[in-house]
Amino acid sequence: MARMNRPAPVEITYKNMRFLITHNPTNATLNKFIEELKKYGVTTVVRVCEATYDTAPVEKEGIQVLIVEDWLNLLKVKFREEPGCCIAVHCVAGLGRAPVLVALALIECGMKYEDAVQFIRQKRRGAFNSKQLLYLEKYRPKMRLRFKDSNGHRNNCCVQ
Repeated sequence: MARMNRPAPVEITYKNMRFLITHNPTNATLNKFIEELKKYGVTTVVRVCEATYDTAPVEKEGIQVLIVEDWLNLLKVKFREEPGCCIAVHCVAGLGRAPVLVALALIECGMKYEDAVQFIRQKRRGAFNSKQLLYLEKYRPKMRLRFKDSNGHRNNCCVQ
């Protein structure tokens, strides 16, 4: 089976949220993967595919590896507790499911889905297939990443 050409990791920054969209490592490429994560200051990795590597070496570096259980709650907590921290997201090639999660975060912050798609595609060419675009188009934000300030006004995004 021919090895897929993996695009390089890309950082997506919006307001105080930072994401690193990357492909999945294997045990053979794990050291390089960890190096990349550290370069971007990643503290949490969210996996959106089958496990292809041993998470112990990653966690030994103080980087938490999660599966995508509750993405939005994770973001709310992480960006509030560690403003400006970077969360890495990977699926297999970093072109489908991982960008979808980042798009959901942007949409939850009030970005229109078309803008979120364009924003991510500027950095990650080839991101999203037609099924994923349809999902994002139909997605209704729960405004989970918005918070009320002390006067009860809805503030923009996460914690500034």
